[in-house]
Amino acid sequence: MVAAIGGCQHPVHLSGASLVVHTGTGEVVGEYTTSEEPGGVLLMACGNRRESVCAPCARIYQADTYQLIKAGLSGGKGLPEEVSGHPRVFVTLTAPSFGAVHTRREVAGRLVACRGYRAGRVCAHGRPLGCGLVHEVGDERLGQPLCGECYDYAGAVLWQAHAGVLWQRFMVALRRELASQAGMAQREYATWARVSFAKVAEYQRRGLVHFHAVIRLDGPDGPHEPPPDGFDAGMLMRAVPAAAARVEVMTPDSEVGRWRLAWGDQLDVRPILLGADLEGVSEEGVAAYIAKYAIKGSDGTAGVDHRIACRRCNGSGRALSVSRARCARCRGTGLKPGLLLDELPVTDHARAMIRMCWELGAREEFAHLRLRLWAHMLGFRGHFSTKSRRYAVTLGELREARARYRRQQARERDGLPALDEDSTVVVGHWRFAGVGYSLGEAIMAEQIRERVETARAIARKKEQRTNPDDADAGAGESAGE
Repeated sequence: MVAAIGGCQHPVHLSGASLVVHTGTGEVVGEYTTSEEPGGVLLMACGNRRESVCAPCARIYQADTYQLIKAGLSGGKGLPEEVSGHPRVFVTLTAPSFGAVHTRREVAGRLVACRGYRAGRVCAHGRPLGCGLVHEVGDERLGQPLCGECYDYAGAVLWQAHAGVLWQRFMVALRRELASQAGMAQREYATWARVSFAKVAEYQRRGLVHFHAVIRLDGPDGPHEPPPDGFDAGMLMRAVPAAAARVEVMTPDSEVGRWRLAWGDQLDVRPILLGADLEGVSEEGVAAYIAKYAIKGSDGTAGVDHRIACRRCNGSGRALSVSRARCARCRGTGLKPGLLLDELPVTDHARAMIRMCWELGAREEFAHLRLRLWAHMLGFRGHFSTKSRRYAVTLGELREARARYRRQQARERDGLPALDEDSTVVVGHWRFAGVGYSLGEAIMAEQIRERVETARAIARKKEQRTNPDDADAGAGESAGE
């Protein structure tokens, strides 16, 4: 069982039984019970997408994401190969600046001082506005503000909380811009073309997310139909910047101020092409790039991997009863019992954003944002990986196909005939029985994880030798296999 779940770091224990029943006759054609297993339980993988929480499960999520993105670019998984001829662009949307931070700057291919052009100048709090250092890649100061008192933490947290709304409005503005370029009303445009997308959110070193997205133009019926003549990649290249510039969200009036939230000035739009040797980005490279960031977890710069708000009061510090008395579990702090913000394994900058989430979350005008519940994510409330309905196959469909394949494998291994999945159903009764490994299982799981990672490393090196110009794509493709 430990091998079957790939050495998952936090397996879930289930006890119970399942029956495979023929829907036509009611005959039981298969039966399984955990009473025959060691310990009387079945180990199930936790399925966590964060590499920092469970690397084996995250690798499967990464592979599924790669296949999903790749199918929407090249076809397969129910999509025609002709979809690769549809106009596609790779877009990166970033957050605006809320204050000067340490960074790595490059001019004409040469690294230069972080902020040497402001040498000798100081801010209102007496701290230097310049930095003459050339920071190394692992420098802990990267992404940290030059002056924490000058940094607009409230604006940063509120932008983060509205990032999902900004994306939604961007997609609406993009459709309007495409219709405008085609010289038609938006309602008429919907009968001519459709916009599909898949995106992933990535935390920058300064603790704010930016979005990497594949945007594709289809016919009105989706990926099975090309868009009409005139709807090309050039139209998308022109429409994306115009749509991004039009998007904004105004925060409610508050004693702490009011903000106009919009996308940052750094916007990257590139066409997605069939081959890596052409000018642009390749399908494989884009799929591997997005899949890589789909499993990125917390490294201390982007919050923590678990909620810090009290589960009973949802971080309010008050009981949810009519009396609204102090929560007995967290004693009014709103934090998980025994948790202190000063002891969180994060940078000072991330801790300041968490504190700001806590302060703004107590204000009535921001109650709908539920900032305390999302303080561990520095205010970001959206999903890391999302797609439009008709972009490609869903992750659920990929997982179901894998489950069917494994069920057939198990029957072949036991010498049983293959099941007709269309005429049978699985009826089960399961009970949660715990989490984790015994000492012996933990040792076995570690050996399995090392074996799998070694096999993947060998596959990546082999791919790099055969296709050195597209190493990243090869890594994603190996994971996808």
